[in-house]
Amino acid sequence: MDLFEHAAGKEAAVAAPLAERMRPRTLEEFVGQAHLTGPGHFLRRAIETDQLPSLILWGPPGTGKTTLARVIANATGAAFVSLSAVLAGVKDLREEVARAQERWKLNRQRTLLFVDEIHRFNKGQQDALLPSVERGTVTLIGATTENPSFEVNSALLSRTRVVTLRALEDDELVSVMRRALEDPRGLAGKVTADDDALAFMAQAAGGDARKALTALEVASQVGAGKVDLRSAEEAVQHKTLLYDKAGEEHYNVISAFIKSMRGSDPDAALYWMTRMLESGEDPIFVLRRMVIFASEDVGNADPRALGVAVDALQAFQLMGLPEGTLPMTQAATYLAMAPKSNAVIASYGAARAAVTEGGPLPVPMSLRNAPTRLMKSMGYGTGYKYPHNFEGNFVPAEYLPDELLGQRFYRPTKNGFEDELSKRLEDILKKRAEKPGQ
Repeated sequence: MDLFEHAAGKEAAVAAPLAERMRPRTLEEFVGQAHLTGPGHFLRRAIETDQLPSLILWGPPGTGKTTLARVIANATGAAFVSLSAVLAGVKDLREEVARAQERWKLNRQRTLLFVDEIHRFNKGQQDALLPSVERGTVTLIGATTENPSFEVNSALLSRTRVVTLRALEDDELVSVMRRALEDPRGLAGKVTADDDALAFMAQAAGGDARKALTALEVASQVGAGKVDLRSAEEAVQHKTLLYDKAGEEHYNVISAFIKSMRGSDPDAALYWMTRMLESGEDPIFVLRRMVIFASEDVGNADPRALGVAVDALQAFQLMGLPEGTLPMTQAATYLAMAPKSNAVIASYGAARAAVTEGGPLPVPMSLRNAPTRLMKSMGYGTGYKYPHNFEGNFVPAEYLPDELLGQRFYRPTKNGFEDELSKRLEDILKKRAEKPGQ
């Protein structure tokens, strides 16, 4: 590197965003993830004993995945090589593996290969990593915000250890920002910040250290060296919620919404629904889930629930946003408070099993359609009794195929309106037993 390149590098470091300048260089500077890096915990032990396996770092944005990889490389003396799965291909991987082999051959220096957003590698690209990871040519550290169980193939998972990073707590984010205020790499004591402003930015960052430091940097510029609550609010403006409509958090939040309704908690249901809507989720997706829930989890315990859900869907289609959130709220709270029954699931499952196991059993002659004289002469429809011609509009007849007589598919619960249906069914079965046959 010549003098011009060295000077350019120093200028770039000074001009870098605050979050980049404040990257921790050692485990002592690293904030958060004490369950991994604290004394006696896995990562610290692995680093101290120089027994680091290949890792998949899984966690939300801004929790220190890239930084931790750099810290590990510094602590172990390994060469740090970084690739982005968005930009790199198999050719790049092979080139870096070849350099790692040469590095070990000439200097006996190991290589730590950091692959950011490793979930974006396709199967072929992930497979290309296997031989070098298995032989130990490189120590792989992959970073991902997505659940590795879904996004990293099993062969690579079996050769790595998955490490879960958590979102930082508000007090940890405040600590990060306080260090940035004083550190010569950061704001070097030239900026002051009120406690309530730091607390506000920490809460708005949602566990993301990068967001917290970015907010602090902007607020310091807005406030001309004095960060108060007003400049902090202006810097933050709008908190971006963690919610990837194509990723794991999408399934986590919709799961929480459904389970809250199933657990009869209207407040929690409303919170999770609002979380989805404010994060940009398609309201129709949420409404469809409510329609499914009305049958799956409420069913005949409250037959009105399905109508409420469908009405909310149609109302939203008529109203749109923002007014459409009103029928959505009405439906979500109604479904949460409705009596619950999942009898329809078991009922269909039992009937389906009878169909698939028994095959196409013949329809009893009395139940067959008889539109022609020939069919009537063959016995189609013979013996059928029209219930409306009898007292109580009921005939104690059998309607299942002969091979299934006596089987029960629908078993109503004692919850809500299904308790009434249960009593009706018991009465029907009693009458049918008293006068069997057609």
